[in-house]
Amino acid sequence: MLVAIRNSLRAPINSFTRMLQTSAPVASEKFDHKRIPLDDEGVQGEKVVDLDNVLKLKQNIFPTADSDNLLFDGTPYKNLPICNIRVSHNNTIFTLTDYTGVVKIIKSCGIEGFKNTKKGTNIAAQTTAISLATKAIDRGIKTVRVRMKGLGPGRLSAVKGLQMGGLDIVSVTDNTPVSWNPPRPRKARRL
Repeated sequence: MLVAIRNSLRAPINSFTRMLQTSAPVASEKFDHKRIPLDDEGVQGEKVVDLDNVLKLKQNIFPTADSDNLLFDGTPYKNLPICNIRVSHNNTIFTLTDYTGVVKIIKSCGIEGFKNTKKGTNIAAQTTAISLATKAIDRGIKTVRVRMKGLGPGRLSAVKGLQMGGLDIVSVTDNTPVSWNPPRPRKARRL
C-alpha cells in the first residue's frame, strides 16, 4: 500500500486523479452553475423594460383633482359602480353597488355553495367573483371600481376572478382598517 502511494506521487498528476476517481464521468450537457454567463444570456430583462421611461409615460398613475371627471366607457369615474370585497379568513363577501351606495348584487362564498373551511379559500373567492361578474354583465354593468377590505387568502384571487368574469376594473382601493393601538396579544403557550 505504501509503495503504491509512493509510486503515485512520482507519477504525473493526471494518473493520480484517475486513481481516485470512483464514478463514471457525467455528461457535459448538464447546466454548469459555476460558468459565467455571456452578456446576452439571461439578462434580457434589464434591456427590455426601462422603468424610468415607463414611469414618465404613466404620469397619471396617482389620482389628481381632475381624476373624478375622467371618462371610462362614457361614464365619469365618480359615477362608476363600486364592487366592495370583504375578505376574512372564513369567507369572502362581494357587494356590487352603484356610486351612491345602493346595493345591486350580493354574493358570498357561502351563497355560492362552499361550506365550512372551504369558504375561506382563494378558489372559493375566485369562483364567487366570476359568478358576480357574469351577473353584473347581465345587468349591463361592464366597468367597475373595486374596494377591498380585510386580510385573507382570497384578496388577490377575488380581483382576478372579477377580471376573468369579464369586468373592466378601473381602480383597486384597499380600505382595510389599521389599528394604531391593537389589542394585547394572547399569552404565550407553555409547553
